[in-house]
Amino acid sequence: MTALAVTDLSKTFPLPRRLFGPARPGVRAVRPMSFTVESGETLGIVGESGCGKSTLARMLVGLLDPTTGHIEIAGKALDNADPAVFGRLIQYVFQDPISSLNPRKTIRQIMETPLKRLYGMEKAERTARIAEIFDSVNLREEFLDRYPHEFSGGQAQRIGIARALAASPRIIVLDEPVSALDVSVQAQVLNLMARLRDEFDLTYLFISHDLAVVEAVSDRVVVLYFGAVVEIGNAKTIFSAPKHPYTKLLADSAPVVGRPLTAPEQKGSELPDPLNPPPGCAFAGRCPRATQICRAEDPALRQMQEDQFAACHHPIES
Repeated sequence: MTALAVTDLSKTFPLPRRLFGPARPGVRAVRPMSFTVESGETLGIVGESGCGKSTLARMLVGLLDPTTGHIEIAGKALDNADPAVFGRLIQYVFQDPISSLNPRKTIRQIMETPLKRLYGMEKAERTARIAEIFDSVNLREEFLDRYPHEFSGGQAQRIGIARALAASPRIIVLDEPVSALDVSVQAQVLNLMARLRDEFDLTYLFISHDLAVVEAVSDRVVVLYFGAVVEIGNAKTIFSAPKHPYTKLLADSAPVVGRPLTAPEQKGSELPDPLNPPPGCAFAGRCPRATQICRAEDPALRQMQEDQFAACHHPIES
């Protein structure tokens, strides 16, 4: 069953109008993209800073209105839906666990908000639900009367996950959920999320720049570059046998214990200018395989293997 379907979703941010001269077209943070996520699946989303990962995530949870495209969750179109409908279907776990919690409210008040606003629960029902959720994420109920600044990063991230679970969503978007945590705490949080996925039948969209973490937790992976999908594939093979040169660049750049750090082969190191995007493939200026067609025609996403798609004129052979 398809949990999430995205069709031609894009986001363009308008630029301030000039006093003189023609209007500028705006910045295309996310170019039209389409993909699906199956129920119970974890879809990893990777790419460099500025590639559109967080903008995509914010559109999916209703924090940003898309410029074009449609979002469907369990077959329901959410184009003009009430925000409460979004909240009951999809929730967001933010990157910074402590700053994402209101410092002026106790944890109990933070946890009660979605139960009041989305479901209108009475106090006794809220108390029972919060106790159930806190037990699921291995937190003590005595924490409920404390404030966010009293917790470590790992505890605050568990509280953020608990807040998302309070809405009983079908999908949770995890935006760099462990990047601010120590390595030992990362493992605890990742194990917790794996258990919760099975326990509550959740579907995850896992956004991260850490390829090792993405490969470990994801079923499939979407690779973004300059706001566009350049490759989609099975998590077990997409980094070991990439088809797009950018995916290979990411895999070669990731540090590996025992392997000396060397710069991967590429022509340049800078992303294209979003105010003046190049014609053709956006990666052509950095790609060692680029030819004239790459600089003239934007490649379409096409099937390379049974479970692997890439947008490349000169894909890497197996």
